[in-house]
Amino acid sequence: MATLDLSNAVLDYTDEGSGPLAVYAHGAALSREAEDRFLNDWAPFVAGGNRLVRYDARGHGRSTGRPEPDDYRFEVFADDLIALVDGLGGGPVNAMGSSLGTATTLHAAVKAPDRFRALVLMIPPTAWETRPAQQEIYRKGADAIEDKGLTGLAELLGSVSGPAIFADGPQLPMPDVAERLLPSVMRGLGRSDLPAQEEVGKITIPTLILSWDTDPGHPVSTGEKLHELLPNSEFHVSTSVDDVRTWTRKAADFLATR
Repeated sequence: MATLDLSNAVLDYTDEGSGPLAVYAHGAALSREAEDRFLNDWAPFVAGGNRLVRYDARGHGRSTGRPEPDDYRFEVFADDLIALVDGLGGGPVNAMGSSLGTATTLHAAVKAPDRFRALVLMIPPTAWETRPAQQEIYRKGADAIEDKGLTGLAELLGSVSGPAIFADGPQLPMPDVAERLLPSVMRGLGRSDLPAQEEVGKITIPTLILSWDTDPGHPVSTGEKLHELLPNSEFHVSTSVDDVRTWTRKAADFLATR
């Protein structure tokens, strides 16, 4: 493992394999380890001839952060990704992200398109007209933690059913963020949205969009809209866990042709 010093945070990352460099950003309130316990299997991606850097976002997993909500806005996560790419040599690199990682990647591509060769956007989150409801969930989550700690968050999550696609497992991962930071992380996420649609439409980088269905926090409608906006994109929707498990292979195949 290695680290990168940033403003008010230190990113922890791993670097494995050889070949074209791909940088992966995980989902909100998770980490590399949390996602690995859920679905991800990156071994085939690395074995297919790719160099893979995965990092824990500021305030998540093994990375550090401070209890300041504005540190956890999508735009700040994007600045961190750009800084990591620059620390690795400056690009252009392939960038992949899931949920928050997708938002991070899109904002970074708007800010610094020259850093990126191709993009893989997994489970794009709520955006634009669907975002306010999710922002309210994040605010309620922050309030619950401040009121009752992680017990309050567990009560809130327990009142919400998970996506039907995962009814038979695997179980969705729990947050991997320190309790003292989690309210700030959630408030920052609650102040965030994807880039404006007109800015997204200017991204000409080859892009693969991967959505799964039955998840209101990651609606297929966002993936559809991104596919409509991004002029050089491909779009795939998974309706089974078995198909979701092929995503790292799909990513490898897509990037190999770019």
